[in-house]
Amino acid sequence: MPAVTVEDTLVLPRVPRSDPTFSVPRPVTRVVKAGNTMEGAGFPVRRAFPGLVPLVDVDPFLLLDHVGPATAAPGESKGAPWHPHRGFETVTYVLDGGVAHEDSTGGGGVIGEGETQWMTAGSGIQHDERPSDDHFRLGGPTHAVQLWVNLPPALKMTPPRYQAIDRDAVVLLTSHDGGALIRLIAGELAGFEGPGATHTPITYSHITLAAGARLELPWDRHANALIYTLTGRGSVGPDERPIDDGHLAMFGDGDHVVVRASDTGPLDLLLIGGRPIKAPIVHHGPFVMNTKAEIRQAIEDYRSGRLGQIPAHQLSPNARPRPDTSSGVTSPSRNDSEGAS
Repeated sequence: MPAVTVEDTLVLPRVPRSDPTFSVPRPVTRVVKAGNTMEGAGFPVRRAFPGLVPLVDVDPFLLLDHVGPATAAPGESKGAPWHPHRGFETVTYVLDGGVAHEDSTGGGGVIGEGETQWMTAGSGIQHDERPSDDHFRLGGPTHAVQLWVNLPPALKMTPPRYQAIDRDAVVLLTSHDGGALIRLIAGELAGFEGPGATHTPITYSHITLAAGARLELPWDRHANALIYTLTGRGSVGPDERPIDDGHLAMFGDGDHVVVRASDTGPLDLLLIGGRPIKAPIVHHGPFVMNTKAEIRQAIEDYRSGRLGQIPAHQLSPNARPRPDTSSGVTSPSRNDSEGAS
């Protein structure tokens, strides 16, 4: 159950319906099924990209991982122990459960239901992501998404920062007929602005359509458009391509995006998009830069402690056990690839 909701969508501001006389619907260019993989200390995720989808096709995005929906038993939930990042932003959106985080700059907190954490790794940071103490102890519903957003070359080494987006700050909108609840987390949509401050121009929205509802959303023609299905079934595009749980739909050029829920139940999805950076991408594990030399420097900086230190209390015998992930940074099994996006 999405954490941010309303009883009556008709009280919300409405996004105007696109005028078919002047607006062109975006065609669907591809629909792919997210793959299954393991992350962190050993928890399953569905990965929409990268994988079958080249990064050039989703620029400025780098990764989309979907955790759950599932129910964790007490003491069962796992996290992503201390690890570094450089050169991009991570966006963690929690629908159910709770995620505790701590970083090498001394920052930390808990991401609750309906909340988002926007972390700019920039020049480099180490952080720890784990179930909140309550969620680890009690168990319960678990549902979250993590999105990686690339930084343009000029901002790769910007200072690290955190931005917490509280559930009450999310902009709530509806469609012209009230059939959809639109949660605008960041970026611009039909003249409305989400609370998230982004280095790279993107729009991030979480949308729930009632059974049988149809939504036509105006969309920046200079940005790409991607729909990822969280739960439910429906169709996308003017040719009504079917989508189901874990499907990623990619759109071509046009002025608006069309999506419809099936008649059998609601459709819950993410609609995201951004203006492509069109810069070379070289990634190696948790580092995303523009050249191999920059990747080598990132690895050297990490080894030398220039990406921050794990706080001493996390190294104490009383800290919750966390496996060592330092070898993952230089392991030959990690991808080291280069391409233009």
